[in-house]
Amino acid sequence: MDVFALFAARISTAMQALYPEISADLLARIVVEPPRDPAHGDLSTNAAMVTAKPLGKNPREVASALAEQFKSDADVIGVEVAGPGFINFRLSAPVWHQVLRSIAELGDDFGRSTLGQGQRVNVEYVSANPTGPMHVGHTRGAVFGDTLASLMAWSGYDVTREYYINDTGGQTIILGRSAMLRYREALGETIEIPPGFYPGEYLIPAGQALAAEHGRSLLDLPEEEAVLIAREAALAAMMELIKADLAQLNIHHDVFFSERTLHGQGGDIESTLAWLREEGMVYQGRLEAPKGKTPEEWEDREQTLFRATDYGDDTDRALIKSDGAYTYFAADIAYHRNKYLRGFNHMINVLGADHSGYVKRLQAAVKAVSHGEADMDVRICQLVRLLKNGEPFKMSKRSGDLITLADLVDEVGPDATRFMLLFRRNDAAMDFDFALVKEQTKDNPVFYVQYAHARAYSVFKVAARDLPGLDTSKAALARAEIDRIATQAELDLVRVLSAWPRTVAAAAVAHEPHRIAFYLHELAAAFHGFWAKGKEDPSLRFVNAEDPKLTLARLALVDAVRQVLVNGLGILGVSAPEELS
Repeated sequence: MDVFALFAARISTAMQALYPEISADLLARIVVEPPRDPAHGDLSTNAAMVTAKPLGKNPREVASALAEQFKSDADVIGVEVAGPGFINFRLSAPVWHQVLRSIAELGDDFGRSTLGQGQRVNVEYVSANPTGPMHVGHTRGAVFGDTLASLMAWSGYDVTREYYINDTGGQTIILGRSAMLRYREALGETIEIPPGFYPGEYLIPAGQALAAEHGRSLLDLPEEEAVLIAREAALAAMMELIKADLAQLNIHHDVFFSERTLHGQGGDIESTLAWLREEGMVYQGRLEAPKGKTPEEWEDREQTLFRATDYGDDTDRALIKSDGAYTYFAADIAYHRNKYLRGFNHMINVLGADHSGYVKRLQAAVKAVSHGEADMDVRICQLVRLLKNGEPFKMSKRSGDLITLADLVDEVGPDATRFMLLFRRNDAAMDFDFALVKEQTKDNPVFYVQYAHARAYSVFKVAARDLPGLDTSKAALARAEIDRIATQAELDLVRVLSAWPRTVAAAAVAHEPHRIAFYLHELAAAFHGFWAKGKEDPSLRFVNAEDPKLTLARLALVDAVRQVLVNGLGILGVSAPEELS
């Protein structure tokens, strides 16, 4: 049961009864949410505020008329008009009891919805260059993208998780040359890795594999031919390494799309460029030098340009370099047209902080290749600063001095890695404090939430000890006298539980999975707070040996907390342990 959706529907019905001329678009603007100050009630709506002007009426007049419609509603024990026209509602205890029954009935599906109506969504995330293992800079985007995909699937979207493999270009040649050095090393030569190469030890196994497969034969080939063979072997090895790293965080993709397939005669770039010309989206012209570029640094020439400004970008974009090769953006257009032709009208790209300048051009590309039918949301994940000995730790795949995803997981575990990277908005920079995530205190968010789940299990252990004959099975909890849940403290906890369906839906629409982590922390705080009240006031304890029926009702409340924690942690990809060591 979604209390907010229920009352939104009732308010819309009441508004239609009061004002038959009201439009569906106007009704869609009505919001029902918790008031900023809980003292003002359980629900608040802006219905009068957003409809009064189009209806030609005063907001308080509309609010008073709407409030009058609910004064006889059995689920409402108080309704008042506040400020310029907001309406606050106080709900009766049976409404909250129904929330508990709904959680018990739906179980693992409480909070799921058909919001997405089966719409196909492509979520592309990670897409790191396959030139080395995953490092912490990639990990935030990996966790964010994977959780967003899970969140949207939970909300009724048909989600495809995709990884774009950058397996062409100059960095892959450098990788091949670096692998050739490791190949020579495996054959017994002493090597020196030049500046600009990839020196990391992760390429040693690739060199050993080349030596095992080819012996010394690569040394007899022309250098460029040998480098290409080494490149292919290294790329394959790096992708297997990346997949293994991601698997440590239970991150898996449905599609691995090779950039290389876009290139070549008859490839997607060629066909897309031809299509763009046919559609009049390409022209021959000149671009102004970017700000800060001197005439000596900028080649002023006529070139093939995409009309990106027609689709919201700041400037038109070049598609072909002076040497005749396609630009990176030409590949981007072709790739996203490929997505559109595969049936994706909704695309989400998760990119690192260094790609923030790509947002408008990618959105322009998608708008152009779909004639406005498809939409693109680009989510930028800001930097993660790791603290090591009190100082920021710099990472570089080329220097070989890096903290990898595997290092991070080995140090703090997958649960802490995932939860902590989600416990902040993706577009805000964050510090990852190794000391904090290892503490078993309330200051450690992941411990605090998981401890709430473990504590819920401990309540059932206490009940089994103090009331050994009490049936606490799911069936028994479903028969509990829920109306015994009546104290303010109990109902306040149910109010937090009632916000779960609304939180999931809002997070899915906004593409903001951090809302789930924030909500779980709020729920954990409410549960721990109720527990503390029980220590001070025996009448609020979950287990009362003198009153088995009240105990069973409160166990149903505890089980509802446990269930919502399980559902939320499941979306985040974090475990819900029954005990914490």
